[in-house]
Amino acid sequence: MAIKNFVLDTNVVLYDPNAIFSFEDNNVIIPIWVVEEIDRFKKDINDTGRNARELSRHLDALRKKGDITQGVPLESGGQLQVITSIPLSPDAPEFLKKESYDNLILATAFYLKKKNPPVIFITKDVNLRIKADALGIDTMDYETMRIEPEGLYTGWKSLTVPESLISDFYQSKKLDTAKLPKNNFHENEFVCLQGETNASQSALGIYRKGEVQLLPPLPPAVWGVKPRNLEQQFALHLLLDDRIPLVTLTGKAGTGKTLLALAAGMAKTLDEGIYQRVLVSRPIFPIGRDIGYLPGDVKEKLQPWMQPIFDNMEFLLHTAKNDKKGPRYNALIEQGLLQIEALTYIRGRSIPNQYFIVDEAQNMTPHEAKTVITRVGEHTKIIFTGDIHQIDNFYNDASHNGLSYIVEHLKAEGLAGHMTLTKGERSALAELASNLL
Repeated sequence: MAIKNFVLDTNVVLYDPNAIFSFEDNNVIIPIWVVEEIDRFKKDINDTGRNARELSRHLDALRKKGDITQGVPLESGGQLQVITSIPLSPDAPEFLKKESYDNLILATAFYLKKKNPPVIFITKDVNLRIKADALGIDTMDYETMRIEPEGLYTGWKSLTVPESLISDFYQSKKLDTAKLPKNNFHENEFVCLQGETNASQSALGIYRKGEVQLLPPLPPAVWGVKPRNLEQQFALHLLLDDRIPLVTLTGKAGTGKTLLALAAGMAKTLDEGIYQRVLVSRPIFPIGRDIGYLPGDVKEKLQPWMQPIFDNMEFLLHTAKNDKKGPRYNALIEQGLLQIEALTYIRGRSIPNQYFIVDEAQNMTPHEAKTVITRVGEHTKIIFTGDIHQIDNFYNDASHNGLSYIVEHLKAEGLAGHMTLTKGERSALAELASNLL
């Protein structure tokens, strides 16, 4: 099989600085203009800046193996080369001669295609893929972590079974999966059994260690919140179960993901004393245009992005305590029982004995999601919530994001549980907008 030459765009290595090691025994080409662009990001304090610095460290380590402009070996069997200049042929399109980083990077792929095929241009920029295709250059998105949203694990299944089997299930409180029509279950996957002739006769269970166990009843309310549908009921079971330290909740706006997570966290922390505090964090990505510089201290700067969390807390406090004097979440923050901060400040920390909620997790990259999970210390429960169809991170989409990555890669693990929420409960108008607009 011929050795392929993969030319990487800047957005690929900013999305995943380890991308240079992902192409097996083929050649990885980094145009010098990618390095120039990386240099512009390296001082940023966000995840893009950290990824830029990590790539710089990788290139510096490889540089010590030889002349990086001629190619140095990678552990995968391929090699990495930094192209520093390209002579454009007279037949090159005029737009490639206009000096912009995008054009220079694309011109590198155009040059190599003529000199040393086969060449594949890897970029997450849709417009650059269109340009590359117009030039006859094979092009691809960076797809090593691609997960199709239509096939994403939902966390539960509904099965039709004889009524006698449901009766036996209630008596023994467990069920051999060999008796069920579909027995390919994942750990902590929920099962809704319905009668063949009487659909109203049903039972709910969860798969654990080779058998389906009958679900115990939930509390009448969790901090004033009662599940309004079956999926919310399943979600609360996961959120309240101390044996499951990692939970993922996905779903469109208004399905109750954040509210359920906060309610369970407050119950586990304030009522039961299981955890030291509720820590809520989210990536900082504005919806629409960035509003630019914000005055004030860190708390004041974070207020616009964290307001949805405060809104949910205000609702919970009013519902659970029937408090008509206004929100009291500031008192919880002052007492150290509730902490709300940007995900940027999580890296480098160890987080023990906390109920840790990461909201809007779809805006994380897989690499960032892994980093956050590795911060979890002893006796901490971490919950990721988000809507994979509402992404504000330029480098992510429904198929490439940290939330989907966690769901699919941990669905078979006993330490993790997942639930997809599909029914909007915020309001009739919010449900209509989610479905039709």
